[in-house]
Amino acid sequence: MPSRIKIIAGKVSALAELNESRTARAVLAALPIESRAQRWGEEVYFSIPVQAGLEADARADVEVGEIGYWPEGPAFCIFFGRTPASLGQKPRAASAVNILGKVKGDAKLFGQVKSGAAIRLELGVRS
Repeated sequence: MPSRIKIIAGKVSALAELNESRTARAVLAALPIESRAQRWGEEVYFSIPVQAGLEADARADVEVGEIGYWPEGPAFCIFFGRTPASLGQKPRAASAVNILGKVKGDAKLFGQVKSGAAIRLELGVRS
């Protein structure tokens, strides 16, 4: 069964479904995680205490609502629109990220999250 996490940033709260990747399992094992949000265009990212290399299917081109792990941070990334690296309307990470899963519902809600806001990841309801 896929695992779910809850992402809480101020008034914004969403569930995300994680895939079965090695990096997603490492993020689950590190929960709960508290950090401070940063913005990069229409992406929220924040440092997390997880160390992982790039996985075989890592990529920079992502979809709205996807969440990723950026090894160079190391950071957790929530993509909800164009970033400074975007070539079109879709999000594009600064460099390849490991895809962890996808936000359930409207990821555009993360547009309300400001740089410096407290953000928390915790275990969500099992699907």
